Amino acid sequence: MVDADDTLDRRDLCESCGASLGARRYLQDDAPALRSFCSEGCLRGALAAERRRRWRARRRGMKVAIVGMAVLGACLAPHEAKHSQRPTPAVRATDAPAASGVGASSPAPLPPGWFGPEWPPTDTSVLAALGRDAWIHPLAGPIRRMPRADSRVFGAVRPGDRAVECRNGHCGVDLGGEIWGEHVRAVHDGVVEFVQRGANPLHGGSFVRISHRGGTVITMYFHLAAIRRGIERGVFVKSGDLIGLVGDTGVQQSAPHLHFAISIRPSPDRERYIDPEPLIALWPLRVPVDDGTAGLVTTLAEPGLPLGSALLIPGRKRKLAMRKAAAAAAASPGASAGASAPDEEAAPPPADADSTGDE
Repeated sequence: MVDADDTLDRRDLCESCGASLGARRYLQDDAPALRSFCSEGCLRGALAAERRRRWRARRRGMKVAIVGMAVLGACLAPHEAKHSQRPTPAVRATDAPAASGVGASSPAPLPPGWFGPEWPPTDTSVLAALGRDAWIHPLAGPIRRMPRADSRVFGAVRPGDRAVECRNGHCGVDLGGEIWGEHVRAVHDGVVEFVQRGANPLHGGSFVRISHRGGTVITMYFHLAAIRRGIERGVFVKSGDLIGLVGDTGVQQSAPHLHFAISIRPSPDRERYIDPEPLIALWPLRVPVDDGTAGLVTTLAEPGLPLGSALLIPGRKRKLAMRKAAAAAAASPGASAGASAPDEEAAPPPADADSTGDE
């Protein structure tokens, strides 16, 4: 037996309350199927319920999209790898600090358990270490002497076999020459490592090598007219001590000057030259007092303006430049017949010292 209510057509009932529609009905035709309602209130209630359902679906979709984008962004974003690298070490000053300004940026402090200098030493760490010591300019003031021409800077063209770090051959800088016989002073406390007295025309003339900081830094003074009595191998000198006079020994064609060079020796069997120009541009000056030979060191002198190291001349052009320099030296007055000695030639290694010299 079938119930009478079950025989009613569902299209004759309200979609909202289930009541009979009667003669008057309200239709919703924007839905997927045609829907009928008994009153305007039921229609409005159904529309409001439909809007709430749609908004819940949209919010749910937005949440899923936001979470997915966050996960994808975390996977694709670059991350810095945390390597167990040794940080840049702090350089410990061994002497009184100089107001030179070299290496002004203080290195990061070392974490517990790390100690010692950077190895192998870089040019930056060497300049920072030298800038913290009490160094002075090798020539007295009141005017700071710097290389005056490109031919006087570090790495300028020089013939002969030179150290690779000297670029085109010149392993130092040429200073002064305004006064023949001007005093040349030790730039730092150290021990005399080698002394070459006499003309020595092909190897830089009379020169002195001084070892500093336990033999890790070497300073060289070439073309001296004379070397002070008492300057011998093994003698301790202080910063500012007189070691010789500016001259032209070993110079073939240029004016008298001081060839000043710095090398670092991180190990007994290795020596490497560095450009001293950034250092002498800032080192304090010894200024004479009352126009006498005595003087005081001042940190108030104006800094110098470095010309900068010479650029490396590539390949065949470098060989041609060296040939021209050698030919000009051979043609200059005072050069022996058939010789091709430049105005500055690399000094040979001292027979009793494990080091190399330069012009």
